[in-house]
Amino acid sequence: MSNYPEYLTAPMKQDLIAVGFQDLTTTSEVSSLLDASAGTTLVVINSVCGCAAGAARPGVKMALANAAKKPQSLATVFAGVDKDATNKVREYLAPYPPSSPAIALFKNGELVHLVERHQIEGRPANIIADHLKEVFEEYC
Repeated sequence: MSNYPEYLTAPMKQDLIAVGFQDLTTTSEVSSLLDASAGTTLVVINSVCGCAAGAARPGVKMALANAAKKPQSLATVFAGVDKDATNKVREYLAPYPPSSPAIALFKNGELVHLVERHQIEGRPANIIADHLKEVFEEYC
C-alpha cells in the first residue's frame, strides 16, 4: 500500500520513465535486474520530496542528456510507493542507510557509487548533473 495517492506520484514516476527508466515495482524485478546485471546500471530511488523534484530528477536527466559515457541500464523505484522494491534496492546499497532520494550506480551488479539525500538536498540540479557525468566517465 502506498503512502501517497497515485495521482500525485504518477507524474513524478513518469518524469524518469519518459527518459528511458524502467519502473521497478516488485522485489523480483529488482533482483532480476541487479543480480543479472552485466555492465552499468543507474538506479534512482525516487521520492515526493522537494529535493527529488528540484535536484535529483532534473540532475539525473541533465547528466544523461549531456554525458559522453552513460549507464547501459536505467531503473527507478519510488520510496513510499513501491515499498518492497525500494527495500530490495536498499539491500544492495548496504551498509549505507536508507536514503530517498538517492542515485546509485552499479557495475556488474556491484555498487560503485551512491549519491545520498544529504548530497542532493540544497544543491542545484546542474551540480548533481556535473557530479554524475564525472561518475559516468569513470565507471561507464
